[in-house]
Amino acid sequence: MHYEQHYLKPLLEPASIAIVGASETEGSVGAILARNMLDMDYKGRLFFVNPKHKTVYGHPCHARIEDVPQRLDLAAICTPAHTVPAIVEACGHAGTRSALIVSSGFAETGTQTRGAMLERSIVDIARRHRMRLLGPNCLGIMRPAGGVNLTYTHCSVNPGGIGLISQSGALCTAVLDWAQPNNVGFSSVVSLGTSSDVDFGEVLDYMVADPKTKSIFLYIEGVRNARRFMSALRAAARCKPVLVIKVGRHPAGEQAARSHSGAIVGADDVFDAALRRAGVVRLFTVGQMYATVQALFAHFQPRGNRLAILTNGGGLGVMAADHADDIGIRLADLAPKTLQRLDKALPAGWSRSNPLDIGGEADPARYALALRALQEDENVDGVLTILAPQAQSDPTQTARGLIDLARQSDKPLVTCWMGDAQVREARLLFKGASIPAFRTPEPAVELFSHLSNYFRNQKLLLQTPPASLDGGADAGYPPARSESARLVIETALHEGRLVLSEMESKALLAAFRIPIAQTMLARSVSEALVLAEEIGLPVVMKIDSPQVTEKSSCGGVRLNLTTPVAVRDAYQGIHNDVRRCLPEATINGITIEPMISKPHGRELRIAIVQDPVFGPAITLGPGGADIAGSAAERRCVALPPLDPVLIGDMLQSSRLTNRLVARGMLPNANMQALEAVLLRVSEMACELPWIRELEINPLIIDEHGAVAVDARIVIAQLPQHAGPYDHMAIHPYPAALVSSFEARNGRQVTLRPIKPADAALEQAFVQKLSPQSRYLRFMNAIRELSPAQLVRLTQIDYDREMAFIAVVNDADGGAETQIGVARYAVNPDGASCEFAIVVADDWQGLGLAQRLMAALIETARNHAGLKTMHGDFLIENQRMLAFARRLGFVISAHPDEPGLKRGVLALA
Repeated sequence: MHYEQHYLKPLLEPASIAIVGASETEGSVGAILARNMLDMDYKGRLFFVNPKHKTVYGHPCHARIEDVPQRLDLAAICTPAHTVPAIVEACGHAGTRSALIVSSGFAETGTQTRGAMLERSIVDIARRHRMRLLGPNCLGIMRPAGGVNLTYTHCSVNPGGIGLISQSGALCTAVLDWAQPNNVGFSSVVSLGTSSDVDFGEVLDYMVADPKTKSIFLYIEGVRNARRFMSALRAAARCKPVLVIKVGRHPAGEQAARSHSGAIVGADDVFDAALRRAGVVRLFTVGQMYATVQALFAHFQPRGNRLAILTNGGGLGVMAADHADDIGIRLADLAPKTLQRLDKALPAGWSRSNPLDIGGEADPARYALALRALQEDENVDGVLTILAPQAQSDPTQTARGLIDLARQSDKPLVTCWMGDAQVREARLLFKGASIPAFRTPEPAVELFSHLSNYFRNQKLLLQTPPASLDGGADAGYPPARSESARLVIETALHEGRLVLSEMESKALLAAFRIPIAQTMLARSVSEALVLAEEIGLPVVMKIDSPQVTEKSSCGGVRLNLTTPVAVRDAYQGIHNDVRRCLPEATINGITIEPMISKPHGRELRIAIVQDPVFGPAITLGPGGADIAGSAAERRCVALPPLDPVLIGDMLQSSRLTNRLVARGMLPNANMQALEAVLLRVSEMACELPWIRELEINPLIIDEHGAVAVDARIVIAQLPQHAGPYDHMAIHPYPAALVSSFEARNGRQVTLRPIKPADAALEQAFVQKLSPQSRYLRFMNAIRELSPAQLVRLTQIDYDREMAFIAVVNDADGGAETQIGVARYAVNPDGASCEFAIVVADDWQGLGLAQRLMAALIETARNHAGLKTMHGDFLIENQRMLAFARRLGFVISAHPDEPGLKRGVLALA
């Protein structure tokens, strides 16, 4: 595969720029953009356009964009909104590749306004001319290393490694203003404005490919295209640290964010779940961003969340410990050998626990001894060291000693030197050594939590669960009867019903092997009596009505009915109560089910909810009468598809699990049963895209297992031409594409989509290729894949790329060996893809390439929107050219590279 320059390069690294609306009017946007560019060391060609001026700051000024004597990479437009459509049209006719619209007065004024109409018009014009647009209503862009500063601000920045993408111009200026005096530099700064065309996902893609960008910071108000956003975010986080500030966490902020950027804002806890799956760190203040950026560039290796607190004041340690507990950070249990080691070295009366209080008289040597012991403790993932200046303290010398120790360990060290004058020099020493230093314990603990979250989320990023448990015989999961579930849904939709009855809802759960309470429907008192006797008293009776969503709130439930008389009275009583509450309700009958008696049972609520941004999300919270739960037990959320690792993280992110562990006479709840239900609900979310809402409440779980007592499902028609997983923000691992065959040499070969765990296989495969094979594949003399290349080749997004690897097992059926790989990546136009293939030297000529390409082409044909597959080949690679022609590729000269041929295959 031949990798060309990123398609956003003309926009974000322009070699020629025209500022349309440039002027010398003090304070105007056109003057500030012109002055900013003239003050930079820009190596490209800069033009000014304004019919009212002959010159701007002594430089020639053209009357129209058509008068500029060359085709432009970028036109920066800062004229009034009503003039912009005509200017964009003129840019299109002049062949301009991209436009930056700084002007305001567009869709941010409202969806039904003249401004919104103008914005739609300029987007249509740009698409017609194949131009890309950034903005409108944005601060602009910076590329410091390239001498580009097209921003409506007086800030200037140093070149550096941070890529900043923001929906807020004000946030950009605040960050840039902080960065200069703190010697923080940026690779690119991109203000998106209303994201009428270019959005987060595309700019993220550009920054992933940009070698100057080492880490990425996002300021988000809302997301327009969740699948593209998640796809790009996950790709970025695989290669570079990504930090996010997401505003609109509360209703007032959410409304402000929507009115500012026009983007969709979903539930905040769902957004949190999405960021965890994407492997990024969410921050809440700009101050946290500054600290975390610096810490991630230190030599520390983020790891788990077990924190040790070292202090010379007991109260200070308690403050830190309390805040750690508030934000879910565990205090490390110090190893016995650590305690013994400290016992020998510390004076009597030390705390013998974490927080580790080494006394107000602690000198530099005592601090150093204690820190070394904590760094060498396997139970400790990071250390917070607190010092309050006391009579025998030496803050500066203590800092010097800790800096020396920090250089010898890769465990995070965060410091909190409290006070001012006496600790000022120590703080400067820490800053010079890139060790985070704070004035109070709380932000120090928060920084450690961000580092540990980064480590945790990177592990979640590696999870690639399939949509279906697929039988899962090894894990004890029988296959779901998904066809039965689809028939129930199709029948309801055919009848015009969007709310399934309780019996239909439970039929869907049963089809996906979720244990349910047996339920039968009675349409008369006599049927109720017969069914109650058949099921066995005591029973529960509930109303069955599509209009009744909260059955107990309108008298629609009777519990623990132990006699036939009670059943008879309950039947009539339920009817009467529901009729009084909802006179127009349609009553299908009364359901009867056994009264579930679980003395040790805990009631939970599991649901599938539809987030307006990220689609289906799975929630777990308190159930039954305690559905609201306490603040500490608020619902935990995860995006499907799930696997046991992701479920473990979901449960750890909430204190809900406190009610599931043993306490008093209550034994531990059966967590394997809960995991099985969550896996099955995830499977339903993936395989039944008709589901808009699903609620299991209560799910009763005890030491023996779990049972769904009540269920409610709401469905909807699917959009036309919807793909199987288009409703999801994260594409599942495509397990259905795994296949096997017998090669010509008699070996059994498995073809399967690649996954992150295949990194070692891929590296070994490339290393074993002959120099000639490596050159023909990568078009250079590469010997092995760099860590970044390895990540990009194995941690793929199945929605926009595919890679099939061919593997064989050892003679004893053990370790796998990779023998070939074929892959494609969808181009930005969404209609074409680029492919590449390579086969191990000793497997060439055995038909493996044909099998790999057949699987790849078939998958591309089934990918919505793809029309053509392209490949670029070295002219001397005659064997590959002949192979491509046999597959149906039309070979022609490459449009840009004389040493290459281009092949195009129609996928229709």
